Amino acid sequence: MAGYFQRQLADYVEYHRDPWNCAMHVVGILLLFTGATLPLTLVHFPVFGIEVSLAVILALPVLVYWLMLDAGVGLGILAAMIVLLSVATAIGNRVSIAMMWSIFAVLIGVGVASQIVGHKVFEERQPSMVDHPTHFLLGPMFVMAKLYIALGFRRDLAAILAPLPANSLSTR
Repeated sequence: MAGYFQRQLADYVEYHRDPWNCAMHVVGILLLFTGATLPLTLVHFPVFGIEVSLAVILALPVLVYWLMLDAGVGLGILAAMIVLLSVATAIGNRVSIAMMWSIFAVLIGVGVASQIVGHKVFEERQPSMVDHPTHFLLGPMFVMAKLYIALGFRRDLAAILAPLPANSLSTR
């Protein structure tokens, strides 16, 4: 699926060229994932004799999808997911239900706002999900690929995610 992933990423990046928009997406995706999983960490089911949160159960199918698209990027997301699920679980276990829902609302609100600001203010273009709803699942892959490239890994993805030259015509 490497070719498919690279084609999807190339399409996604056309909506995410501005570095400030990319930064807003990093913040937004982290907040949205943590916020969305927060209430789900409070619901548990026994799976093969182990109590597993609904957050983990619902995250597994998309994690498998990401691993199938690109194992390396998917493994990076798995590591981030473990940290974020741990944070959400810790918050959920330490605060009241009312406070948990308040934190949920703030995380989701700020996460969505960062995405909107990134596109409206910095990218000056509608979000890619408007034209391609499947791009909803590519955001974390994009962010992790950008991190890998910044760390000097995944040169194969660097050409796809490279910013436009300053003197090029914008695709906006």
